[in-house]
Amino acid sequence: MRIISTKDYHKIALLNKEVHDLHAQLYPNFFKKYKYNEIVGFFQRAVHNPNSIFLLLEDSNQALGYVWAEIFDYPDSEFGHSYRSLYIHQISIVKKAQSKGYGSKLMENIYMFARNNGIFKIELDYWADNEIAKSFYKKQGFKKVREFVYKDLTN
Repeated sequence: MRIISTKDYHKIALLNKEVHDLHAQLYPNFFKKYKYNEIVGFFQRAVHNPNSIFLLLEDSNQALGYVWAEIFDYPDSEFGHSYRSLYIHQISIVKKAQSKGYGSKLMENIYMFARNNGIFKIELDYWADNEIAKSFYKKQGFKKVREFVYKDLTN
């Protein structure tokens, strides 16, 4: 197994399918159906963001997962203190490789990257009905500090 930094947006777009399909299944009113050409275009732009980090997990020369994170610098304001964080946008492991510790290995690498860059806060969010994510992040020691809610006025 190896974890490498990557800008291979084709692999990322392919690996994104499982997590995207899960979101589209759980929240069809929010997520469009996965369309490779559109997703690959998105990631082609995203890998060029200098604050974005893409780590690719491979085992036996097969891409099995990735994590996409971004460095955010929050300025000091009248409301809050300045701080720097590493925000995890997505983590995805192909279904056949789930529950084998690969996600934890990716997170270990994210923690190491953050520490090596003087970042001591990791932030993320996940969809409320995504029980897999909820359980995974709880095991990783993440704590809930706020909740995002909405009201649909079309009904």
